[in-house]
Amino acid sequence: MQFTANQIATLLGGYVEGNPDVVVNQLAKIEEGERGALAFLSNPKYEQFLYETNASAVIVNEDFQLSKPVQASLIRVKDAYSAFSELLRIYHQLRNERSGIEEPSFIHESAQIGQDFYLGAFSYIGRDVKIGNGVKIYPQVYVGDGVTIGDQCTLFPGVKVYYDCKLGKHVVIHSGTIIGSDGFGFAPQKDGSYSKVPQIGNVIVEDDVEIGANTVVDRATLGSTIIRKGVKLDNLIQVAHNVEIGTNTVAAAQTGISGSTKIGENVVLGGQVGVVGHISIASGSQIQAQSGINRSIGDENKKWGGTPAMPYNSNLRSQVIYAKLPALEHRIAVLEERLKELDNETR
Repeated sequence: MQFTANQIATLLGGYVEGNPDVVVNQLAKIEEGERGALAFLSNPKYEQFLYETNASAVIVNEDFQLSKPVQASLIRVKDAYSAFSELLRIYHQLRNERSGIEEPSFIHESAQIGQDFYLGAFSYIGRDVKIGNGVKIYPQVYVGDGVTIGDQCTLFPGVKVYYDCKLGKHVVIHSGTIIGSDGFGFAPQKDGSYSKVPQIGNVIVEDDVEIGANTVVDRATLGSTIIRKGVKLDNLIQVAHNVEIGTNTVAAAQTGISGSTKIGENVVLGGQVGVVGHISIASGSQIQAQSGINRSIGDENKKWGGTPAMPYNSNLRSQVIYAKLPALEHRIAVLEERLKELDNETR
């Protein structure tokens, strides 16, 4: 695909400074830009590359001031970072444009399918499934009986959605992710064995949610595991049964959330955060990576860190103390030796 700088500027609501007819056919980082590439500059740390790059065009903020001449045509916009992000979104959409039903695949006769539907080969659509308009289901996806999938959803290769789960509109689920597997429910028996507790609930994923690769969201024992609107989950996350995650919360990779925990709105969970079950985390909480949350957090909009988690600033002070422990131990040993010497001198 080829576009002129002027066409891109028109698309982004900006204007061209330089040659408006220069042609670009690829996107690149500014430090790696070659002829025919379109790059962007928003971080001042990378300004030096603007004067060195071979990219044909560069998106910059409209108020950016040059300190040297440049070879590239400049596309000036209000916000270079947001503009380039929009281009990436459009490029991604065009690159992944698919339509039709590939064979071999299976669609149960009772399934209801919307318009502009794509189904990749070796996929399975079960009984009484309802699929909205503009849905794209890539190869080797399993959609179980009674599942509902809203408009404009995308399920990438290898996704599995178990029976009765519900996906809202504009949901994106990446490869290898499982929605609705059994929650980890087992009742201990007198003989030391465990009896499985049937997990008969479901998972509800609301609108505008994106779930990364190889993440698992377990179905509820009763009721629903709920992922609220706008939630973003990274790769390799475990969400246990009956968890509720509030609107616009984000969680980084390898986070684990135990059963029946309620997480508020706009919470940020860093990588490898562990959360015990049956607690709540207040809206606006920010949890440092590798923290362990072992009790409820009631205060909104606070930062936490450490294991067990404590207020963020307290955790930083504790880390300073931990680093000094070997020196403190040495000082105590020296003082003890000195006290022994003084004690011997007074006898």
